[in-house]
Amino acid sequence: MAGEDRLRWDQIYRDRQNDAYPAPDPLLFEFTPPVTDEGDHRALDLASGIGQNGLWLSAQGYLVDIMDISRVALLRAQAEAARRQLRNINLYPVDLDETPLDTNAYEVVCVFRFLKRDLFPALRACVQPGGRIIYETFNRRYQKIVPQFNPAFLLEPGELAGYFADWKILHNAETTHISRLVAVKP
Repeated sequence: MAGEDRLRWDQIYRDRQNDAYPAPDPLLFEFTPPVTDEGDHRALDLASGIGQNGLWLSAQGYLVDIMDISRVALLRAQAEAARRQLRNINLYPVDLDETPLDTNAYEVVCVFRFLKRDLFPALRACVQPGGRIIYETFNRRYQKIVPQFNPAFLLEPGELAGYFADWKILHNAETTHISRLVAVKP
């Protein structure tokens, strides 16, 4: 299945190669802690696509791991990082069914428009104590817009917050067809 997924996403990104490079998600602007010292501040942009969020985190001073299944997407992220002269990034072509995430490795983890429910324990574990997750993806209401969208990849109401109920929730919103959560690990 991963091979099929990689081929499908590679083709999607090939088809979009002439599109303008997107801006980072605004949720990052409000909830990413500023880097104020020379310490080791690591971030993860998981299922990153072309990496616009990871590149923004890099520009803020984070050492960023950008992970996606599509090599085509990561090549575009690499080219954009070079254009911006960003060097504090690592690009990883990964199958998230097979790639372990390091425990307590990241100060910030961001995930946008991706849902893999059995990955939540690893996501929780990879955030450092005091670190945060910034997560945004589609919920059930998205089927009103795209009826053929696979419901297995849509959140139920309250589901996202439930995965982090024992963390300090800074932001939890389920508006229209998007669910958003920002939470700090105890």
